[in-house]
Amino acid sequence: MNLSLDIARRYLFGKKSTNAINIISWISVTGVAIGTAALLLILSVFNGFEGLISGLFNAYNPDLIITPKEGKTFKDDPELLKKLTSIEGVDLVSKSVEEIVLFQYDETQEVGTLKGVDENFNKVTSIDSTLRKGVFVLESDDTNYVVAGVGIASKLGINTDEGFTPIIAYIPRLNANSPFARKYNSLPMYPAGTFSVQTEQDFENMITNLDFVQELREDKSSIGAYEVKLKPEFAEEEVRNMINNLMSDQFIIKNRFEQDEAFLKLMNIEKWVSYSLAGFAFVLIAFNLVGCLWMIVLDKKKDISILRSMGFTSRDVQWLFLLEGILICVLGVSIGLFLSYLFYILQINFGIISIPEGFIIDAYPIEMRALDTFIVILTVMGIGFLASMPAAFRAKTIKSFVREE
Repeated sequence: MNLSLDIARRYLFGKKSTNAINIISWISVTGVAIGTAALLLILSVFNGFEGLISGLFNAYNPDLIITPKEGKTFKDDPELLKKLTSIEGVDLVSKSVEEIVLFQYDETQEVGTLKGVDENFNKVTSIDSTLRKGVFVLESDDTNYVVAGVGIASKLGINTDEGFTPIIAYIPRLNANSPFARKYNSLPMYPAGTFSVQTEQDFENMITNLDFVQELREDKSSIGAYEVKLKPEFAEEEVRNMINNLMSDQFIIKNRFEQDEAFLKLMNIEKWVSYSLAGFAFVLIAFNLVGCLWMIVLDKKKDISILRSMGFTSRDVQWLFLLEGILICVLGVSIGLFLSYLFYILQINFGIISIPEGFIIDAYPIEMRALDTFIVILTVMGIGFLASMPAAFRAKTIKSFVREE
């Protein structure tokens, strides 16, 4: 094993009979290095976006949300709420309700979701950290205010600095029994600010106070959800089980991941599809490794014959050239990891690759994970091992005697 490794190392770093083989060998190392860096950086950039989006979700979504299994609202029960807040591990509970409405600002109209929340909402979530303009104020001096997603605010042309033009919310009336009664309810509210979590909420949602939405719906006794903030020293699963025991089977409890499960799963699929496509590109790079090893075999035919005469078996010769391919991959992987971590440090500290204006950050986010590094190393070494096999099989067929020309 040690002798085979020493010979493989000499074949890699030693001089070949043809200078072109040396050049091709280092081209193979360079290709493996670039492929390794590309694979790791693709995963790292997706990790960065995943961490960024998850952080924004964490600011908008509560630790746990309790919603009805059927329908979109349920009767608010003060006794149930009292029992819920008394559970060990529950810090705060906020009540909320959502309704699809027609927004009108000046002459512009747009359909979206109006979310009514109580005074605990900005304590249960970190919605303040997502504000892009203005302040998080929902009610003051009998005036209703609203904080809009940046997307829908842009579509409506909302000017948060002007403060005199109201946003009118329209909703169909459910209890319009008389043919002469109005078919819809409408109430004014004034823009106080905008928020952004970089998802569909930006283009659909506005947040106002709970009483406003209940009045608009003509239903003061119903809510859509209990949003729960947990105490940090308690495990989520433990508290969730206690809440589940309190609530009936008419309710669904979701954590932060489950509240946006479809989006995060889609992002994860995109990540691994991109990795797979880059992996296929690396397979093409590996063909250069096949050619390189094949040329080394042809260059070292006499050496192989001598080794066979000295007692090397066909399996030993095969293993020698498999080691040669593995050494090329190890050297390429080492350089690739160094380059990717160097890029990571530069991107984190200097943002060398920037993002166009309009996003919440200036440069591409990046996050390296140990598991991804292991997966990349395993992928590259696996492809490299398979690429080494054709030349290794060719080498073991060389006999111990070569006729002198």
